[in-house]
Amino acid sequence: MDPTKSSTPPPPPVMGAPVAYPPAAYPPAAAAGAYAPQLYAPPAAAAAQQAAAAQQQLQMFWAEQYREIEATTDFKNHNLPLARIKKIMKADEDVRMIAAEAPVVFARACEMFILELTHRGWAHAEENKRRTLQKSDIAAAIARTEVFDFLVDIVPRDDAKDADAAAAAAAAAAAAGIPRPAAGVPATDPLAYYYVPQQ
Repeated sequence: MDPTKSSTPPPPPVMGAPVAYPPAAYPPAAAAGAYAPQLYAPPAAAAAQQAAAAQQQLQMFWAEQYREIEATTDFKNHNLPLARIKKIMKADEDVRMIAAEAPVVFARACEMFILELTHRGWAHAEENKRRTLQKSDIAAAIARTEVFDFLVDIVPRDDAKDADAAAAAAAAAAAAGIPRPAAGVPATDPLAYYYVPQQ
């Protein structure tokens, strides 16, 4: 028999007794006080890192959309109803005829618009450490993205600090000659203040 090998099992651990760990399990003494950069980042750095990640996700989203558009061969299946899109298009009295391809293009454009707005809203929800997309996330995405400025009046933000920005935007619109309904008075026609009446 080999004297280094014992046939008796080791004793069972005792509750509260110290346990010996191999030396490699502990970090070096010099680095014990310092945090690893991937474990801790200052708030400003974390926000910048989150913004960069959101931007990278949007770039990947658009690259994937571009690949999907190039690979599309089936134009018969749509995620949005073409009849409803055609009805909205015909709401303009100047539109008489609509080609068959036009609602298909609008359906795809609407789908991409909804997806991008959702991505941007989701990035805001993650910044606030939430896993539920809320109206405030969509409003924040609209406020942060210049392309979505046309939606600022449709999806107002509830924050007090954004009230000042909304007032400044309203003043700028008034200076540009864009008529708006009076404060607190609903417009009879929801599109009435988008078009300047002919005089």
